[in-house]
Amino acid sequence: MNFIKKIYETIRKSPILRTLVLIVIAITLMLIVAHYLMQLGTRHGARCAVPDFTGISIGDAKHAAKKHDLEIIVSDSLYVPIYDGGIVLEQNPKADVAVKPGRKVYVTINSFAQKSVKIPYVTGYSLRQAKNNLEIAGLEIAELIYQSDMATNNVLEERFRDRVITRNDNIEAEAGSGITLVVGVAAESGAVSVPKVIGFPLKEAKSRLWEVGLNVGRVIFDEDIEVLDRKNARVYLQSPQQNKVLSLGQRVDLHLTLDADKIEKQSTASDRAARRLEAERELREAQITDSLMVIEAAYKAERRAADSLAAVARGEQYIPDGEVIVPTEEPAATDNETTFFE
Repeated sequence: MNFIKKIYETIRKSPILRTLVLIVIAITLMLIVAHYLMQLGTRHGARCAVPDFTGISIGDAKHAAKKHDLEIIVSDSLYVPIYDGGIVLEQNPKADVAVKPGRKVYVTINSFAQKSVKIPYVTGYSLRQAKNNLEIAGLEIAELIYQSDMATNNVLEERFRDRVITRNDNIEAEAGSGITLVVGVAAESGAVSVPKVIGFPLKEAKSRLWEVGLNVGRVIFDEDIEVLDRKNARVYLQSPQQNKVLSLGQRVDLHLTLDADKIEKQSTASDRAARRLEAERELREAQITDSLMVIEAAYKAERRAADSLAAVARGEQYIPDGEVIVPTEEPAATDNETTFFE
């Protein structure tokens, strides 16, 4: 007690020490008050589970959010034909996530109608240019139809719902609609190697197939993939496989999954099979080349024999192609030489 009293007397008698102590006490009190005010303002410790708003209308979602002291914000809209307009498709945070009261929940709703876009005129373009122009417009290729022409992969005709698109048409279609292209193919260039599309989303996989002149066949998603998650799925299996040679316009089936391990496993197997196909193709080409060389050598031998027999029949000397026989000349007689009769 004496020690504390001594300190108190020292501080009381020193104006400087007294002022410093008062400042420390004031700051401490301010920090304590600020801490409790912050907890009160942010509702520290208060938590509520976010309800599941997906599958209900945006009006019902806002009403339910208000009951839980949450705020609904529409951040995006999509068009999924199987859902009614205004239905909540996605939300962030997800359902059952613990958040503070007053938190904003961002939702994606289903549009009431798909927007329409103008169909670009692509007749006369290369297949690659036509595909790019359609994709930029928000459209895709419904089917590639090949017919004989002097130029391969040149667009000869453009159709939408059996109607031929002309240069002066001003036709609109719903975004995502498919356009049929009639494309030319020359007699000597009607085959193409299937590209690898494993690991790509459906949209990009389709684009890669169209670019080389192949159609998209069946599109099969894993059974556990919800409609809204399909945009995140990637190709894990394609049939026919990569590097297989197909005729232009043939179809390639695609299987999609959300399982990354399945994609990696199938990708490795596909690469291995593609290398085997390439090795087999190179072997066949080498065998064909060797066979052609043997056939050519046999043909030349038969031709030489026939030419030789024909020359003998005519009483002529046979000279093989490429050989030159230089005639020999008799030496001229000199003045000093005498003939037998002289």
